[in-house]
Amino acid sequence: MADAEKVEVPAKFADLVKKIEEMSVLDLAELVKILEQKFGVSAAAPVMVAGAAAGAAAPAAEEKTSFTVVLAAPGDKKIEVIKVVRDITQKGLKESKDLVDASAAAPQVVKENAKKEEAEEMKKKFEAAGAKVELK
Repeated sequence: MADAEKVEVPAKFADLVKKIEEMSVLDLAELVKILEQKFGVSAAAPVMVAGAAAGAAAPAAEEKTSFTVVLAAPGDKKIEVIKVVRDITQKGLKESKDLVDASAAAPQVVKENAKKEEAEEMKKKFEAAGAKVELK
């Protein structure tokens, strides 16, 4: 709430801001839903900001520990990329080739819930084979 104290609130909004500060997180969530319905808008980002300002339990910038490795494009050395997919996933040749072929049309998930170090290592292997990889 240290950031909330630094914000200068115009006098015309002082009462409204004071009432919002006194509301519980559940009441704020209900208020946001009502405002979304009334005005036909989505307040996804402001909800997170309001929740954090109200003292939500979850930290705002938590470091991610598990990643999904996504093969975005196979690149020019398709055979090398297939070898990397086989090595990482322990799939057969046909399944690995199908995954690499499909990645030319749309990104394909290679591995889910990989630890940060493991995901970084996989990314290096794919990039060395000429593929484009994303960590999500």
